[in-house]
Amino acid sequence: MTIPFILPALRVIYIFITKQRLEPMNITHVRKRTGEIVPFDAEKITIAIQKAMHALDIINRKKTETLTRRIVELLQSKQSTFHGGIPTIEQIQDTVEEVLEQKEQRIYKAYSLYRRSRGIAREIKQYFKIRDDLKLQVNALKVLEERYLVKNEEGKIIETPTQLFRRVAHAIAKQDSLYGKDPTKTEEKFYSAMRNLEFLPNSPTLMNAGTKLGQLSACFVLPIEDSLEGIFTTLKNMALIQQSGGGTGFSFSRLREKGAIVKSTKGVASGPISFMRIFDSTTDVIKQGGKRRGANIGILHCTHPDLPEFVTAKTGKRLSNFNISVAVTDTFMKKVLKKGTVVLRSPKTDKIVQKINAADLFEMIVHNAWETGDPGLLFVDEINRKHPLKDLGLIEATNPCGEVPLLSYESCNLGSINLAKMVHNRKLNWKKLREITQLAVHFLDNVIDANVYPLKETETITKANRKIGIGVMGFADMLFMLRIPYDSKQGLQLGERLINFIAKEAREKSVELGKERGSFTNFNHSTLTKTYPAMRNATCVTIAPTGTISIIAGCSSGIEPVFALAFLRRVMEGKQLPEINETFKRELIQRDLYSEELIRLISKTGTIRRLRLPVDLKKIFVTSFDIPPEVHVRMQATFQQHVDNAVSKTVNLPKYSTQKDVKNIYLLAWRLKCKGITIYRYGSKPEQVLYLGTGKSIVVTTDYAGGCPTGLCPL
Repeated sequence: MTIPFILPALRVIYIFITKQRLEPMNITHVRKRTGEIVPFDAEKITIAIQKAMHALDIINRKKTETLTRRIVELLQSKQSTFHGGIPTIEQIQDTVEEVLEQKEQRIYKAYSLYRRSRGIAREIKQYFKIRDDLKLQVNALKVLEERYLVKNEEGKIIETPTQLFRRVAHAIAKQDSLYGKDPTKTEEKFYSAMRNLEFLPNSPTLMNAGTKLGQLSACFVLPIEDSLEGIFTTLKNMALIQQSGGGTGFSFSRLREKGAIVKSTKGVASGPISFMRIFDSTTDVIKQGGKRRGANIGILHCTHPDLPEFVTAKTGKRLSNFNISVAVTDTFMKKVLKKGTVVLRSPKTDKIVQKINAADLFEMIVHNAWETGDPGLLFVDEINRKHPLKDLGLIEATNPCGEVPLLSYESCNLGSINLAKMVHNRKLNWKKLREITQLAVHFLDNVIDANVYPLKETETITKANRKIGIGVMGFADMLFMLRIPYDSKQGLQLGERLINFIAKEAREKSVELGKERGSFTNFNHSTLTKTYPAMRNATCVTIAPTGTISIIAGCSSGIEPVFALAFLRRVMEGKQLPEINETFKRELIQRDLYSEELIRLISKTGTIRRLRLPVDLKKIFVTSFDIPPEVHVRMQATFQQHVDNAVSKTVNLPKYSTQKDVKNIYLLAWRLKCKGITIYRYGSKPEQVLYLGTGKSIVVTTDYAGGCPTGLCPL
């Protein structure tokens, strides 16, 4: 009776053993590059394929899941070849490529390129002393390691990028409790916006929020009195500000001219330029606490007797820590056009020192700007016409890059929205842009309360006026994504619509905060009372150059066009990392045009204007040198219409540009009511951070983000 029972049981066991030999067990674990064994998750394969498909603008979840199943099946069939039956990350990725190459050639190319670029990045990242818990770009990690992440007393980094954003979010959101609000939800919103690189505040806030130093402002303007005591008091204040990470702006216009009699000593004055050199040398010594290079702007009024010397002050390698600008009036510009006479007067006695032909003086300004990149122009009449706090005095100076005109001792807190993150499926997400804009106003208003001010005078006037500056970065990337040429009517129209929207939303949020928390102290002394019932901040919108924060965000800087579509970035000693604009790379892959040879060719000039590529591609993917100078100025003027502070933008010019080109740019900027203008002709400075190759690839330093070719950008 037992034999018939035993035989079926043995048959079941035999079939089970045979099946195990024919069908390997499921993959359950994977061996990481570190050697650590972790559970296998097929969804990670799906996500990787989706990224490759996204680069091709393909959205097909069903296809992704089908490909994933085939990859898992192939892995299982290979299980006996894996050490201990456990595949490594590289073996899994090899299998992914094997399936994609057989079934989906275009997806295979996109995946393979991404895998290769990540491999290069990993190779370089091994030199860093930080843990990349956000998978940021190599350039972002280098900047964070050198300047932003908190270090202990031994100089060892003690936080990750995620912890940095958490530190900042906590310190800034905590200020909500001053107004009877629970900061918990606010902290999560602030953290999410920064972690997702949708919004970033200016550098000092990222560096210092939640630390003992606690100085969070990017921009300061300091007055300079016409006395030895006044000058050196300002010098001391500058040192304190720069040590804490801030940039400083000065008008030297009140200092008596060179050769003027000093009554107290019966000697003669050495003039403003001599003192500028002392300020410049001090900046060299301070080096802003070792975190970032010092940045200043020196401004001289167009009626100052030392203006001719000032205009030529940066020839050679002099005043390397200064941008310089001439504060010009409408009267001066009109006299330039009519070749009238300008009267230069002593700021001390108001006596006439010299009369000079305005056109000749303007030609001197233009020549030096063409030759050295300096001076720029500051249109002070337009600045003061639009300033909402006229009753408090005239504005004479700005921050180092010119985007924030400030009263004496004022500081300003800036932050920028990453427009590249506001595009979804080739459409601008206006709802998302509204949310981030309003969050940015809340964030920056809290910064004013969280700030530890280096000077009492600065704290008093900053809290009385509560100026903030919300700007943008990634504008050129956004245009690429939307397939809109920068140098087109459509590009200008979108720029105008965009900044009008941001300004409107920012002011509405400031009104809301004004009602909740109270308007800024000097609200009743402002022109804003004619339009708004309340207002928390005297100014809300600024377009900053976003030098290093756009590197962290991995996007183009400010409203600048990209300088080059492909180049090499110097990131470590002897290490250069190929860098290609991501949107451009995706477009090449989608059109099956991508090749290593093409990228090498592009990296020699940065542009595709003269290559044999589709016409529409060359029309959309323009670089700074491809764009006519007039368009640069018109884009700046378009944004300026709705910006209550100012717009920092550099008109980058090719080396062959003429002095007439510079003159036309300066005149057009004045006519279009910009608040200032800056040009940079390639190769006009003895040192710059980006070099076009002659038969070789373009090589740039880590500090270059597109808007500050000389590297003198404090954000």
